[in-house]
Amino acid sequence: MRVQQRFLWAGALALVFLGNTAWAAGEAKKRVAVFDFDFGAVHRWWGGDWDIGKGISDMIVTNLVRDGTYSIVERKQLERILQEQNFSNSDRANPATAAKIGKVLGVNAIVIGTITEFGFETKKIGGGGATSALGRFGLGGVSTSKSKANVILDARMVNTETAEILAVASGKGISSRGGVQLLGAGGGSAGGIDMTTSNFQSTIIGEATRQAVDDMTRQLVAQAEKIEATKIEVKGLVADVQENILVLNVGKNQGLKVGDVLTIERVLKEVKDPATGQVLRTLTQPIGKAKITSVDDHSAVAEFSGMGQPKVGDAVKPQE
Repeated sequence: MRVQQRFLWAGALALVFLGNTAWAAGEAKKRVAVFDFDFGAVHRWWGGDWDIGKGISDMIVTNLVRDGTYSIVERKQLERILQEQNFSNSDRANPATAAKIGKVLGVNAIVIGTITEFGFETKKIGGGGATSALGRFGLGGVSTSKSKANVILDARMVNTETAEILAVASGKGISSRGGVQLLGAGGGSAGGIDMTTSNFQSTIIGEATRQAVDDMTRQLVAQAEKIEATKIEVKGLVADVQENILVLNVGKNQGLKVGDVLTIERVLKEVKDPATGQVLRTLTQPIGKAKITSVDDHSAVAEFSGMGQPKVGDAVKPQE
């Protein structure tokens, strides 16, 4: 019976062991925000309020999330901070100002970019030479004998601590077809176009955009080592519980940022030194996760999700 108890005790230690020193450092995180690309230099050949800068940004974010190299800030969170801080579009394109926004967001780097080319060249039916399609084609497009779409992107990755440009990336896409419409069938306002959908990406301009975005994404991922990651070291407790909203007694001073996900664990037992009374080991059981929604120097608010019911005094540690 004693042998069996020893095995059970060893198994419990292996499953829920946690030292009484600082919680082990979490995996290094490289948190990045992607701002909407500037397209002020592009001649607006389309109708409506089509924001190609937002569309390009959304496509890059989707690529980066799928790749998994970076932790990407959600668009809703980014837009909320930008509105609260009252930053203009011109502010966002400036590396120094953008770095300030990045600090508020709690990211290691931000990606700011420019669309330098987004348009067409066409050859007339039976005619010689290429003519620019800029300013001539709306959403419905016009059938031609030969069409070529060109998309060129430039981006900079900026350190949020120093405003230093850590890396640059560029993307270029070219798509050519004969006897097809430039943007596919249908007309109307351009404001409703979703550039992340297959409908857009199957068009000639969509194919060129996809090439340029994929090209740029590969370069951003390849330069990930240039970003200094943040290591989270946390030793904390749940200080208050209101349904699924938790207040934690740890904050920025322990390296926490908005968007971090922590593990919440129930303390089962403390193992003390019989001679000194010092806590040697703390046995815990995971009950769920908590995502940080706001943080100050010494505390944080988090949204809890999991099978268990958190309570004051539960332990907080980095997600493994």
